[in-house]
Amino acid sequence: MNTPLIEFRDVYRSYGQGETEFYAVENINFTINRGEFVVILGQSGAGKSTVLNMLGGIDQPTKGSLIIDGDDISGYNEDQMEDYRGRKIGFIFQFYNLLTGLSAYENVAIANEIVHLPFNADEMLQAVGLSKKKGKFPAQLSGGEQQRVSIARALAKDPEIILGDELTGALDANTGKDVLKLVINICKENNKTLIIVTHNAAIAECADKVIHMRNAKIKEIKINENPLPVERLDL
Repeated sequence: MNTPLIEFRDVYRSYGQGETEFYAVENINFTINRGEFVVILGQSGAGKSTVLNMLGGIDQPTKGSLIIDGDDISGYNEDQMEDYRGRKIGFIFQFYNLLTGLSAYENVAIANEIVHLPFNADEMLQAVGLSKKKGKFPAQLSGGEQQRVSIARALAKDPEIILGDELTGALDANTGKDVLKLVINICKENNKTLIIVTHNAAIAECADKVIHMRNAKIKEIKINENPLPVERLDL
């Protein structure tokens, strides 16, 4: 039996103190296996973004353990966390977060400054179908093309875990499907673990596992034995 890549063990994250203290996540327990596509589903305020931030090394649990590939990162100092983010995590943001003064190629090649042996930027842009637009700046690209650059940038570091924050939220339905299919296929082909946080229940239908959150807690964990093809989703 494979050891899970990710384990949340009795994780709490609170903010404030005394009468002002509140829990963003409360008693969270789940596992994610290497190579799985997981959707963390919930409305605004459900706690899903806090889970994403802890996975991404941006935030840490107040209580409990977050185990990544056998290591408990919940007690990491900032240097250890920075190393973790650089080696393990690739982020794909809803609004792309591309550097406007850099070309598509340069946005992807920035991985050279983060990790020792990144993937070739030209190969990454080819993988997302943008070889002919590598010299274009973000303002010269459509929303879907900018998201493809964001995907290429996330993958260029060769991370084990890809995190998507409302991956299709800023895109129209058809472009959203194209982008979603692209990132799922690339992650499956390269055995990457893909975790998408969203409020869109339709996206959950094509995931291997769905973690449904409500009011800072896990409401349900569902395994999809037969995930839907992206083409059949009603985004």
